[in-house]
Amino acid sequence: MLIVAAVAVAGFGATTAKAEDGYWDGVKKAGVLRCGAAIAAPYVMRDPATGEYSGFFSELCKEFAETLGVKAQFVDTNWDNIVAGLQASKWDMSMALNRTPTRALAIQYSNAPVDLTMNFVYNKKNPKLAEAPKSVSDIDKAGVTVAVMSGSAQDKALSAVLKSATVMRLPGNDEARLAVISKRADLVIDANDTNALFSQAHSDWAATLDPEPALSKQGVAFGVPHSLSYADIQVLNIFLEEKVATGHVKQLVDDATKKAAEAK
Repeated sequence: MLIVAAVAVAGFGATTAKAEDGYWDGVKKAGVLRCGAAIAAPYVMRDPATGEYSGFFSELCKEFAETLGVKAQFVDTNWDNIVAGLQASKWDMSMALNRTPTRALAIQYSNAPVDLTMNFVYNKKNPKLAEAPKSVSDIDKAGVTVAVMSGSAQDKALSAVLKSATVMRLPGNDEARLAVISKRADLVIDANDTNALFSQAHSDWAATLDPEPALSKQGVAFGVPHSLSYADIQVLNIFLEEKVATGHVKQLVDDATKKAAEAK
């Protein structure tokens, strides 16, 4: 009986030790925090010459890595694969994800350090849009084409409301904006702050449609695997709460927005 009891106690101790090993403990052992990176200025940006990442979510990734005592590593991806790659353990966190119920069925989210709304940029000289549109119904017409980054939250929101207009799905933000510049598309839908940079860069012809009612308003957060425990999520959330409360996130947003505008 004493032997059985000793084995049982030893087994309990091993189980307890294993249970106490959290997700971030595995990251610490690996020595690197891998962040899935799909480009969307000013959230996530990459210098084409150096490959260096910037943007306020990139900075938060670096700072959280420092908190864990590891190095940050950015893994290139796109918006079509940003969730699937996380599920396949190709990286530890996905950056700058809109919090949606559909995605929440597949992954978990951190708290949202910022919110996102969506709007449109179009050419005010476009004869198809002679009267300044006020709502989505004003642009949902046959012959009107709206460019969007494929697989993004904007794509999903647009697909849910457009019935007559054509949706032009493109691999990235730059391609979607270029479609409007080249007049292959009539409008581009994107995050309001990203579109603000685009319209500022082309102020001679660009106009903005902020639809009423709003098309969407969502928190933008880090995506993390379903396997994270409540304790693991709390570590990330407490980190983000402090950064928001001290005004640090706002400063990061301002700096990233300024850098993105200068790059244009």
